[in-house]
Amino acid sequence: MKNLSDKLRPWLAQAAGLLLVTVISVAVYTQRENIAHLQAYGYPGLFLFSLLANASVILPLPNLMLPYVLGAILNPWGVAVAAGSGAALGELTGYLAGWSGKAVISDWSRYEQIRAWMARYGGLTIFVLAYLPIPLMDLAGIAAGATRMPIYRFLFWCFLGKTLKMLTVAYLGAYLM
Repeated sequence: MKNLSDKLRPWLAQAAGLLLVTVISVAVYTQRENIAHLQAYGYPGLFLFSLLANASVILPLPNLMLPYVLGAILNPWGVAVAAGSGAALGELTGYLAGWSGKAVISDWSRYEQIRAWMARYGGLTIFVLAYLPIPLMDLAGIAAGATRMPIYRFLFWCFLGKTLKMLTVAYLGAYLM
């Protein structure tokens, strides 16, 4: 009996991880209208908004408009740190999906390319994809989890990329608005 439970434990952990990612993605997507109202709470609201917007792996949400607008109202550095740290933590759902080994990937060739970049450049791949405003970060998070990149390393590079992106967006908002 012990042998069976040892075999089931990793499978159950992976299934629970995939279920958690799916539930978070669907919940965030269905509540997207309510989530937008978090801007009224300043930096903590922006942190929570960014966390939730980036936690959706399956159904992406727009996450740059709020830092752009708040960059004109609040300190752009504070906006960058709040939005960047929330966004980096939100990306853990992609990492968890990859770690569980049960991620649903619709664009396999693009995923394989990102996985090759991860093997060759490691954290730099996470940094660049976190900075660029293109929807490849979920695939990078999945690849990082699947290759068992240490979570602290994933979060470090993701935080740097997301925070610099949010700083750029916040300063654009401050300058253009």
